[in-house]
Amino acid sequence: WGGLALGFWFCRDALAVPAWRDWPLVFDRQRLRVMLAVNTDILLRSLMLQVIFISFLFVGADFGDVTLAANQVLLQFLNITAHALDGFAFAAEALVGQAYGARAVALLRRGALMTSVWGLVVCIALAVGFAGFGGAIIDLMAKVPEVQVEARTYLVYMAAAPILGLAAYMLDGVFIGATRSRDMRNMMAVSLAFYAVAVAALVPVMGNHGLWASLLLSFVARGVTLGLRYPALERGVG
Repeated sequence: WGGLALGFWFCRDALAVPAWRDWPLVFDRQRLRVMLAVNTDILLRSLMLQVIFISFLFVGADFGDVTLAANQVLLQFLNITAHALDGFAFAAEALVGQAYGARAVALLRRGALMTSVWGLVVCIALAVGFAGFGGAIIDLMAKVPEVQVEARTYLVYMAAAPILGLAAYMLDGVFIGATRSRDMRNMMAVSLAFYAVAVAALVPVMGNHGLWASLLLSFVARGVTLGLRYPALERGVG
């Protein structure tokens, strides 16, 4: 409710003119169908992403309480990375959306590149920080010595996660800005399939190491597949 009230406040100038009561325009069926299709694709994409993380917890539970607790602690490193990159992804959404609407390929490419470069700088800083101070961060979040030791065993994956996940995070913002939600949905399906195959192949051999490797490989798969679709996004501008 607070967000709704804040939204009305930001839209106060638009609501001060009678255009917002142009009901045929507000309830234009074609535009509503487009909005519904875009949101449906994003919903399906988000559900598949949740399948990956929920199944990660379920599979990790098979390795015992200590490993399960350690995985929960380490997942907070991924949350830190996601929140750090969200700002740049949101900036990419806005810049790419403006360029896409203006049919300006050069501006679109510049917006995607500039936000990604700054995202890379942050990811490098996070990777160095996790590698150097990850143990101290773990100790702040976990007080059981066995969990601390277990979490440190997999700390290397946390240092690698920001770099390996950069393309997936940033291209999500680019594709949302261009309303290419179908590509996001389809590439997430590919990434989910890649993750499932990796889990089936790596976990029986490598245990929890294989589980973390599978999760990071799903990030790489999403970034690579979206990257392969990026030229089509630029062609769509023209």
